[in-house]
Formats: sequence, C-alpha cells, structure tokens
Amino acid sequence: MALCVVFCLCVPHACAVKTNRLVLVRDITTVEGVRDNQLVGYGLVVGLRGTGDSQQTIFTVQTLANAMEKMGVLIPPVTAVVKNVAAVFITATLHPFSRPGEKLDVTVGSVGDARSLEGGVLLMSALHGPDGKVYAEAQGSLIMGGYLVGNGSNGKQVNPTNVGTIPEGGIVERDTTVDLSGFKTVSLLLRNPDFNTAAEIAAAVNQEFHKPVASALDSGRVDISVAVASEQSVPLLIARVQNLLINAHTPAKIIINERTGTIVMGGDVKLSPVSVIHGNLSIQVVTSYIAEQPIGTTPDQGMINGAPPVLVPQTNLTVNDAPAQTMRLEEGANVDELVKGLHAIGTTARDVVAILQAIKAEGGMQADLEVQ
Repeated sequence: MALCVVFCLCVPHACAVKTNRLVLVRDITTVEGVRDNQLVGYGLVVGLRGTGDSQQTIFTVQTLANAMEKMGVLIPPVTAVVKNVAAVFITATLHPFSRPGEKLDVTVGSVGDARSLEGGVLLMSALHGPDGKVYAEAQGSLIMGGYLVGNGSNGKQVNPTNVGTIPEGGIVERDTTVDLSGFKTVSLLLRNPDFNTAAEIAAAVNQEFHKPVASALDSGRVDISVAVASEQSVPLLIARVQNLLINAHTPAKIIINERTGTIVMGGDVKLSPVSVIHGNLSIQVVTSYIAEQPIGTTPDQGMINGAPPVLVPQTNLTVNDAPAQTMRLEEGANVDELVKGLHAIGTTARDVVAILQAIKAEGGMQADLEVQ
C-alpha cells in the first residue's frame, strides 16, 4: 500500500499568462453540415480453418442456411455443422461527399464464439446508415493484425484474431454529397470550445476579408456570412478561411486514467507553493508448501500403507516501511518541475493520481482535473 500526504501552503500569487500556439483554423474546427457517417452491417466470413463458430451459435447456422437458400441450395439449419464459417459485424465510415463507386475501408469483428478469423473471406454484405438505408456493400479477404497458433493446452496469441480489416473492401452505393451552393452561412464548430479561440477566429477572418463577415456566437461556433464575403464559391470560401493562422488558447487541464495509471498534464498548468511528503509501506506475505513424510516413515521407505508425503504450508511475512521523501515546489511551478519532483521521490503512477487529487482539492492547482 502507498501513503501520500500533501501539505499546500496557500499564499497569494499572480496568474501567469498562458502560452499560445499558432495553428491553422482547419486543425481546430469543423464545418457544420460537413461530417462523416457511421455504417454497420452483418455478414458471414468463410474459408476459416476450423476456427469458426460452433453449432451452439444458432444465428450463424441460420444465416448460413439463408445464404445457401439464395444460392438455390436448401439445407435444414439443425443439421448444419460447419466450423469454417463465422458470423460478423462490419463497420465503416462514410466520408462527406462520397459518391457511388468510391472505395471504403471496412472493419470486421466476430459476433459468435469463433476462435479466429485468420484467412477468412467476407461474403457480400450490405452496410446500413442510421436511417436504415443501404449506403455501401462490403466484400473481400480479411487482413489480420495478429496470429493464433497452437492448441488448447499449448499455444501463443499476438493481438486479437477475432477482428480484421479489408482495405477498400467497401463500395459506396448511394450519393451522400452535400450541396454547398445552398449555404447562406458557413458555421465553424470548434473541437475544443473556448471563447478566446472563437474570438481569435472571427477576428482573423474579418481581417482576411477586410470587412465584418464573421462573428463568434459562443465558445464553440463562429458564423461566416457567404453573401458578405463575396467569394466565388462556398468551397473557395471554406478553403480560404481554413488556411488562416490564429493563436489557439488551450485551457489548463490534467487528464487522469486511474485504470491504466496514465496521466497527461498540459504545460499551462500552474501550481501554488506546495510541499509533498511521501512514504511507502509494503507488506508481502508468501506461502510455500514443503513435502514432509508421514509420522512412522523414513524418506528411504517411500510410501507405506498408501500414505503419500504430506504438504505442510510455510508462511513468510516481509514488511518494508520506507522513510518519507519530501518535495517542495515554489511559486509559479509548472508541470515539468512537478513531474521531475515526483520522480525524484520515487512515486508510482497511482501515487501521482492521489497527490494531484489532493492538491486540486486544497486549491493549490490552477487547472481542470478530469478523472476518467
């Protein structure tokens, strides 16, 4: 177990100016109405080497029977025992302005109890959008990112083998293009809403066109008037705006994932003067079993009257109480100094999580702390 005690010294301090960075508008915004769409489908993967779904996966057998019926072959589903087939879900992303005949990358994942999809081929399957309509068809040989070798008692697996991809395995069947000529207003949506950044975008656009064509509606949206901009076309207007450079204002934020022990801290995070006292107390209990001969026998006699050697547990207890380590950060300390200090006193990732939460609770951290 780990013990973390944090003492924060509360003294007034001036807020440091955040560092900004120059970025393209295209990197931090999207255009409203121009978006991807998710597609999903259901199908069969064939050609497996005995690693497909078992007969207990009823929907696979039923799907196989239906597919065979469309081919003119009638089989009773209850008698079908085919281990070279697996039922799968197919997913793909339909990009904006996709037109019939364009290719899509698709991802295939097992639905039943198939052990591996390696070497399989996806039969033609329809991909549906949220509205239930068919937007693409998918078919092709799967490419796996891992392998599974051996049998049930002795084997080795690297990466999941129940998920595969088919590069350009999907073909778009329905036109999903957006008519940009009907846009009266181009709305830019910020990926990370911020009032300062929205104002910077509006100011940069107005300066580019030398007239007030853009306005920031809120922290996440900037509207640009197509009529006032007087550009030749909406695509040219969007391209011109997206190539503008602005100062992006990133908020001070710390992301903590307690499950994996991952901590991501932005460089804008500032701390008040803080002292950290950290100590480790570890207790380890190890139990081993030693074979002893039953009473009345000797090792050279072996087993007498069917009595085998007796296993006697031996328990060892180890306690390690490390001395406390101390770290102090001065006024205006940044993330780099905090990380170096925590490493210097030998903290683990989970210790850092507890320390950061304690500093935030006391008010000594000027940042948003998000725990996932």
